[in-house]
Amino acid sequence: MKYKVIDKTIIARIDKGEEIVSSITDICKKENIKLGKVSAIGAVNKVKIGLFKTDEKKYYSDILTGEFEITSLLGNVTTMNDEVYLHLHINISDSTFKTFGGHLNEAYVSGTCELIIDVIDGHVDRKFSDEIGLNLLELDDK
Repeated sequence: MKYKVIDKTIIARIDKGEEIVSSITDICKKENIKLGKVSAIGAVNKVKIGLFKTDEKKYYSDILTGEFEITSLLGNVTTMNDEVYLHLHINISDSTFKTFGGHLNEAYVSGTCELIIDVIDGHVDRKFSDEIGLNLLELDDK
């Protein structure tokens, strides 16, 4: 992985064989990013995606292997318990243009991944909600 900082934006290239989620986490730790917006495109050959069933308060995930284009990878950077917390979703398409999508757990680059992190000044933490079963944004009521 290589990246460049331009003003409040990180431009990164994640290379073949590297894992995307851990690469984003590494950048955020190195650059002390507490809040930001993530977007990426590229190609992957192994992806673990998930779906949260709200009635069960449980995540289900599956691993997809093959050649896929990342048609969209979006998400945000926040913190939880003073650690980087990524919330990422991905859409991928196969050679027949069938698409798959969900919460991104991990993805391995087959060609390249072009990543942009827009850094936002500030800090937003997360807290687990027993009612919902997810780590929700901790925001002041205003």
